[in-house]
Amino acid sequence: MPRILIFDDDTDILELCSIILGSKGFETIAKPDSKSVIEEIIEAAPDVILMDNWIPGIGGVKATQLIKGHPDTGTIPVIFFSANNNIEDLAKEAQADYYLKKPFDITELASIVANALGKTSDTL
Repeated sequence: MPRILIFDDDTDILELCSIILGSKGFETIAKPDSKSVIEEIIEAAPDVILMDNWIPGIGGVKATQLIKGHPDTGTIPVIFFSANNNIEDLAKEAQADYYLKKPFDITELASIVANALGKTSDTL
């Protein structure tokens, strides 16, 4: 079962993503901050990471840069998500693999996670 690690300070978003992805057969782990991001990722061993831009701690851009620059976590696909209008630029700066603009719908979320896993959303 693919594991998705979600970093977001909004408990409603964490719950919504967990419900949506859980219904698609994913195991989800929700984290409300990015204070120990590398250690949490190594412990969780996710297949995909969803990273909010405004995550407390070091923030989404810096957290994603750390993830991508670390030898143990750099190959894990990161989906950067935010309500910012310049999300594409932020995702590039962060070195994220994908981005998802908030608000998003169930189909968008499932599709981008499927892409990150190298699958089609029809196979989820």
